Amino acid sequence: MKPTAPSTSRLLLPALTVLAAAALTACGGGGNDGIAFLPASTSSGSNSNNGGQTGSTANTVAVNGVVAATAFKSGSATDPVFSAGYFAGAKVCVDSNNNGRCDDGETATTTDASGKFSLTVPAGSALLADIGTSAKNTASGQAVASREALRISAGQVSDQQAAQVVISPLSAEVARLLDANGSSYATERKNVASRLGVAETAVLGDFNQASGKAQAALLAEANALNNRYVYATTKLDRGDLYPDALAVPGGDPRLTGKNGVTALTANTADTRKPITFAQAQQAAFNVEGIPRYDNIFIVMLENKATSSIVNSPYAPKINAYLQAGNQLVSYYATGNPSEPNYTALGGADDFGITDDSQWNCDATGPTAVQDLPVPDNTQPGLASSPFKTTCTQAAAVSHNIVGRPNLFNAITAAGMTWRTYSESMNPGQDFRTDSVADAAVTAQDHVYPPGTLGPNTSPIGDATLTLPMPAGLYKTKHHPGMAYQNVRSAPEWKYSNRTMGGGQWDAALGKASAYTVPTGYDIDQLGTDLASGNVGNLNFLMPDQCDDMHGITVKGTNGGGTTASASDCSSVANNVATSAVSPIITRGDNYVDYVVKKIQASPLWQNPNKRVAIVLMFDEGNATAGFNSCCGWNPLKVKQTTNMPNPLQQNADGSWSQDTTINNYQMGNRGHGESIFGILTNQPNAPKGVVDSDAYSHFAFVRTLQDMFGLADPANDASYMNRSKYTEAFIAANILNLPEYAGSADTHFDSVRPINHAFVAPTGYTQKQSADVTVTAQTGPDANQTNVWAVKP
Repeated sequence: MKPTAPSTSRLLLPALTVLAAAALTACGGGGNDGIAFLPASTSSGSNSNNGGQTGSTANTVAVNGVVAATAFKSGSATDPVFSAGYFAGAKVCVDSNNNGRCDDGETATTTDASGKFSLTVPAGSALLADIGTSAKNTASGQAVASREALRISAGQVSDQQAAQVVISPLSAEVARLLDANGSSYATERKNVASRLGVAETAVLGDFNQASGKAQAALLAEANALNNRYVYATTKLDRGDLYPDALAVPGGDPRLTGKNGVTALTANTADTRKPITFAQAQQAAFNVEGIPRYDNIFIVMLENKATSSIVNSPYAPKINAYLQAGNQLVSYYATGNPSEPNYTALGGADDFGITDDSQWNCDATGPTAVQDLPVPDNTQPGLASSPFKTTCTQAAAVSHNIVGRPNLFNAITAAGMTWRTYSESMNPGQDFRTDSVADAAVTAQDHVYPPGTLGPNTSPIGDATLTLPMPAGLYKTKHHPGMAYQNVRSAPEWKYSNRTMGGGQWDAALGKASAYTVPTGYDIDQLGTDLASGNVGNLNFLMPDQCDDMHGITVKGTNGGGTTASASDCSSVANNVATSAVSPIITRGDNYVDYVVKKIQASPLWQNPNKRVAIVLMFDEGNATAGFNSCCGWNPLKVKQTTNMPNPLQQNADGSWSQDTTINNYQMGNRGHGESIFGILTNQPNAPKGVVDSDAYSHFAFVRTLQDMFGLADPANDASYMNRSKYTEAFIAANILNLPEYAGSADTHFDSVRPINHAFVAPTGYTQKQSADVTVTAQTGPDANQTNVWAVKP
């Protein structure tokens, strides 16, 4: 299979980031959006949901309107910047055959240089704007790069025809929702207005005429929708099969009959047909079966395997959330320790990193650090910085990843936002440095009442123990974007890194002396942002090393002058009477509960017209029995001298070859044990209690996030970053350049797929699991195949 897409080096250019692939899972397969498949005969401009307009071909109406456009201006150091304009030279018609084009013979006109049009149409008609590459976007002053079809429902035409009809990505969205939900124009207009926080009278108006916060909200949403509708039109024009391969229930139909794949898991018949316009409009919002979400909050925890958390009496709150939401029960990390896992979560590869070293280690030559000066203690205001200007190690693996795609750059390039929220930072420190000890900031030891730590009935903690703020509560190794040079150098880097409250030392941080406390310093920007709604589309939440279950030693002095360690900041505190007690797990359990409740109390979460999800996950488990490879990691269990894996790069002719430029790349991507992965959603009708036992990894999660935010195209392997493209079909097609997979005993297990529960395990197939899991391996399929991200039954 020879890709026709641009090279990986061009993956995140704006022209490609507007491509957002999508597909619905097949009827009866637990569709993720509650949207049934639309047959080819379904009308894309149906009058059946036109808000009460019956229409008649015997009567005509004169319609005057505009086709509104947006343009994204890159390079902002704060929130994305958009401009408003119009599409000049776009065709507007009654798409009587519902094929997403203004064909010869259909009632049509063309917009003028100001995006205006006039057209006499049968009463009750819906309209289509066919925006071809001969049209011009006045917001950018550029010709349209790829054809786009935007609809306007008959209800909206009737509502606006006395004044000015506005065709835009927002009108297309209301028309799509009419088909998807079988509702009315009035209902969907109200829902979209509520979602954006603007007046109903403004939501479908000309956003060129809006102002202030209302215009900002309209332009941001119009930009995101425009990306989706460009992709929907691309899918239609190139004749994609429907749905996308990895959204087909049962498994990837492209694999049936192929050599070099596991026969038992590659036997799904391909009954797909070329996509219709109606299907393409819906599919653009369900990338590989992953529905579009507005915001996701990823709460990162540390170093606890599934067996340490599931049913643990020390983690009752996390277990309650797992039961209340949906979960993955076969989710793998990349290895041990933390840093390669976080790097992989940021961009689907650890690039050979196998330790927690500073981000400038062995960064020389092509990978030399570019964000100069580095934040060492010679810089103004950073006298306490622990950052070392040089770092050389025997492994000689660069910890500074240069020029490689990642989620942060991709989100920004698409006109969306990201945030990392980190707990217990020194006020005034640089986010690129670890936090330091501060004797001026103190807190009392936690004291847990009897019975709160599972079977233990003795109090834990010492109320007289005073604990100075220790070093290393915040660690750069726990930041998914830290290793990427183009993330640290991005204009929005400082703006997008923020604080998160709830820490033990919060109350005293204003007394900090290690760094100068900035004026108006906000210890809990997460709380502030949740109240205002100014969170990111993608949000990583990083508790400190006491609250994330990692553990560090924190020493203080009690009332009698005796030095002792904190009761719950290490895996097993030294002043706990019984080693069976795990106070660090209880501490993390309590912090997760605090964060989840904070999010769920926010106006954002409580607005059902916004899709919001919370993920609870660990960077890694605590496996000790060697490698536990899965889902895109290197399946070879030992460090090899032959068949050494290298990442693949796409050549100018579309073929793939090995990229040997990463020093000691073969040292990484070895896999690790299983840990929990829970999903909560604010959608009131979303299925709950879904358990997906298919094998997934950090690579699968990155692929899922690309799908969720419309950052990739399933027909273009190169649009998936780094190892997230390593699907079973991709590996099979490139096996000569991926020798490490040649001897795979289970190609399904060793490959990447989106987290969509589409794979149905055959009756005789035994699910693999890591050595640290003691339960009997599951044989056969799950009880149901409902998508864990589903927003409707």
